[in-house]
This record gives sequence, structure tokens and C-alpha cells, in this order.
Amino acid sequence: MRGWHLHTRTDLTFQELARRVNPKVAGWINYYGRFRPWELIPLLARINTYLLRWIRKKYKRLAAKRKALAKLQEIARRYPRMFAHWRLSPSQSAVLV
Repeated sequence: MRGWHLHTRTDLTFQELARRVNPKVAGWINYYGRFRPWELIPLLARINTYLLRWIRKKYKRLAAKRKALAKLQEIARRYPRMFAHWRLSPSQSAVLV
């Protein structure tokens, strides 16, 4: 996941970012969700952390962590099925950060 360099891909839109990330994350969820579901929690939190960092770099006016987190939570409320890991628990989609 570190090699994806999500936070540096500010040329992409949120939907394009989801299209790149979802196949890999869905595969991890399918595998670890069956055999080691507790391993998913840190992984999903890390993905949200990268998304938060991406928001802060793409939208400079949201550089403050609190504003960027509010924006991520707003997007998660509007589009709860955008990212594969948000489908697991819509109420906690962006709270894992």
C-alpha cells in the first residue's frame, strides 16, 4: 500500500482514486475477512489515513487535519459505497482515521 503513493496522486479525482484502490482492497477484504477479520481494522484505518493525506494535498484550503477529516466524513456519508472498505460498516466508514 505504501508503494501506491496515493497522497502524491493529486492529479486524480476521488472516483479515479477509488477505481484504482478498490480491486486490491476488495481482494484483501475477501481473503482476510474470511480467515483473519481482525487484521482488517489497521488496514482500513491506514487506507483512510492515506485518503485524508490525499485530501490535504489536493485541496490546500483543507490543509488543517480537522477540516480534511470533516470533508472525508462528508464524502463517506454522501457516497458510502465509493470505496470497498467503506461498504463493510457505513456508520464507521471515515471514523477509522
